[in-house]
Amino acid sequence: MNNQEKPRDFIRSIIAEDLKNNKHGGRVVTRFPPEPNGFLHIGHAKSICLNFGVALENNGVCHMRFDDTNPNKEELAYVEAIKKDVQWLGFDWGANLFFASDYFEQLYDYAVQLIKMGRAYVCSLSADEIREYRGTLTEPGRESPYRNRSVEENLDLFARMRAGEFADGSHVLRARIDMSSGNINMRDPVLYRILHASHHRTGDKWCLYPMYDYTHPISDAIEHMYDWYLATLGIPNPPHQYEFARLNLTYTVMSKRKLLELVKEGLVDGLDDPRLPTICGLRRRGYTPASLRGFCDTIGLAKRESRVEMGVLENAIRDDLNDTAPRAMAVLRPLKVIITNYPEDKAEELDIDNHPKNPEMGKRTVPFCREIWIERDDFMEEPPKKFFRLAPGREVRLRAAYLITCDRVEKDEQTGEIVALHCTYDPASRGGSAPDGRKVKGTLHWVAARHAIRAEVRLYDRLFNVENPEADKEKSFMSHLNPDSLLVLTDCRLEPGLARATVDDRYQFERLGYFCLDAKDTAADRPVFNRTVTLRDSWEKIEKS
Repeated sequence: MNNQEKPRDFIRSIIAEDLKNNKHGGRVVTRFPPEPNGFLHIGHAKSICLNFGVALENNGVCHMRFDDTNPNKEELAYVEAIKKDVQWLGFDWGANLFFASDYFEQLYDYAVQLIKMGRAYVCSLSADEIREYRGTLTEPGRESPYRNRSVEENLDLFARMRAGEFADGSHVLRARIDMSSGNINMRDPVLYRILHASHHRTGDKWCLYPMYDYTHPISDAIEHMYDWYLATLGIPNPPHQYEFARLNLTYTVMSKRKLLELVKEGLVDGLDDPRLPTICGLRRRGYTPASLRGFCDTIGLAKRESRVEMGVLENAIRDDLNDTAPRAMAVLRPLKVIITNYPEDKAEELDIDNHPKNPEMGKRTVPFCREIWIERDDFMEEPPKKFFRLAPGREVRLRAAYLITCDRVEKDEQTGEIVALHCTYDPASRGGSAPDGRKVKGTLHWVAARHAIRAEVRLYDRLFNVENPEADKEKSFMSHLNPDSLLVLTDCRLEPGLARATVDDRYQFERLGYFCLDAKDTAADRPVFNRTVTLRDSWEKIEKS
């Protein structure tokens, strides 16, 4: 992939201009800096595709650096999950795997340097007092009463903070910048805080941890890759950080905190629940790396935040799987059909194309016998005018098999429920074509009853029933959960070839959508299939009605 093959967003335009001017000797280095305090979501995928993608396009490198500066929330398990997600998306950091904790000693030395320069001080205000003193967007802040401590006193206190003499929250190190700045973030931000917590990499060596905004730019510079710290400390070859709008997606939430709330309340099945926008959830649901990369390319980059329609993400996986997923037949709500003029002991094998437009995907053999399953919704006793499926006295086509006509409806004597349809077939119509050329409008998918495998099928839909569940300030976002976001069907019948499916396979169940095996709950004797997405955007019809 080269730079000309991608549409020019504002970041790629900046890089192209820098390369033209031989800035940094034409060397392109980017970085993806996740915090190992949770699972990545689709918003992180946007950043991953940008940073690794830009590096690949320009023969550069992308650093993977974990911002592991908060031991209270970070776990090694998150580190491994994030690495897996990035590799699954198709990217490789090579030898460029880093951790902010690699630089704790250097970061501490730089903080000491700021104190000696009179640009940082130890503040003993509480967290609430610091917020109060900071002021508002319309009112300037007030200086901390500890702002003018001597350099010697600050150095002594800071060393004792590192030595573990003080309790959490008793002191922080702050940058001395400008308490009247119009940018509230420049009003003496906190650089270090005391946390007596064991770190997943450094153990109990440290009880003093740097803040993200302090750590991040210096880590960039240490790796030779915004801007107050770098300019003040005089660090050579300072990197530049370009901000782009975060991804907001309709019908879901992107906040790690809110995603965790859903898990803790038992409203979803863990952070890899297929209804969540986490990368592991999307993977479990059946999304492919190519579809997520395609989605990120489609939405592009912008400086102003906006909300992307969920349909754009769903169309990305449809576009991918439409070309790559083999077809299969599955009956989710089975109704038995008995073909009365078909021999009871006979079974035959039919050859069916795996893909209607890709002959190179070959054919598969599907068994056919006297009793088959069809979808219960494909039959009506009293059909409306435009219902072209099976009804009493009506002829329909069985996909790649025969034409059948419904002769009799069998019902449960006590409940009146339809339990079977008795039909006859035209033996001369093998393949689904009438020998006399008569027109048959309806075509149904089916599964041979004797050969079918039983499976559980989970029909996933959008997690919330409103576009922006966080917009309602009067109600919790959880009050907008879609009660139909998951429908579990436990007695589905699938064509026997699906017994060989693996968790890496994706299928189009004809007329029903795209499906995959559930990687978490499938057992050898109990396959579980997840619906990745429907064939069409059913929500578009709802929204327009």
